[in-house]
Amino acid sequence: MQRKACVPGIAVLLAAVLAGCTGGSADDGPTDGSNPGDTGTASPAAEPGRYRTLPDPCVEVGESTLDELLPGIRQISDEEQRETAYEGEPTTTFDTDRKVGCRWKVDSAAATDHLLIDFERVVSYDNAVSDDSQAEQLFAEQEASAHLPHPTATETAAAGSTPPGGSAASPAGSPSPSGSSSPSVAPSATPTELQPRVLEDLGDEAFLDDGLSSSGSTAKQRTVTVAFRTSNVIVTIEYAEQPTTVGVVPDSKEMQDRAQKLASQLADSLGD
Repeated sequence: MQRKACVPGIAVLLAAVLAGCTGGSADDGPTDGSNPGDTGTASPAAEPGRYRTLPDPCVEVGESTLDELLPGIRQISDEEQRETAYEGEPTTTFDTDRKVGCRWKVDSAAATDHLLIDFERVVSYDNAVSDDSQAEQLFAEQEASAHLPHPTATETAAAGSTPPGGSAASPAGSPSPSGSSSPSVAPSATPTELQPRVLEDLGDEAFLDDGLSSSGSTAKQRTVTVAFRTSNVIVTIEYAEQPTTVGVVPDSKEMQDRAQKLASQLADSLGD
């Protein structure tokens, strides 16, 4: 009888122990040492760029702008040919979500004019690098390849600070073959303000290049390039003119003004 009497006591003790273990687990949380709120060392993905699509460059330039950049377009007598000239020709691309372009070429009695517009949307596949940062790096490489001349001490003092991007003030190679380095260049190309340079108040960063070449003939061709970055999109404009008359040099200021005006229009359209 004593042996049977101890069974209930053991049962009560076991029940108390089990209840204590169960209660402790509920009050103190998981017993495996894990913490549901602990995210570990993983960091959040970098911010995506502002732009997810690209505009059609062939329709971004109005007819009045093309009339200014390509004077010969108004001299085309055939209406159908003139409309085709206004439309431009899309450049070959394998991914229109990432890169698109359009080109125009128009002959006139005075010169042959070329215009190329290129849009590139930069996407970073590194979670630690944002689209904007990736675009900034690519743009810096593009600017460095232009070999912009170093700003003079006078220019730096006048600016009061390092130009946006800072690339022009750092070593970037030898000066580009712009009008200032060639004795055959028209006087209008010699002023400092017309030299290849970093541009302000255009996108997040921008630069302008201006080069003069013979293009395999005695006629001089001037090519003005304006490139700018807005968030994760890089826009490049190449505007070239080659006169038909030997000895005539395209006016640097006129071409730069036209190219910068177009760049401002494209920057505004991206901001809409």
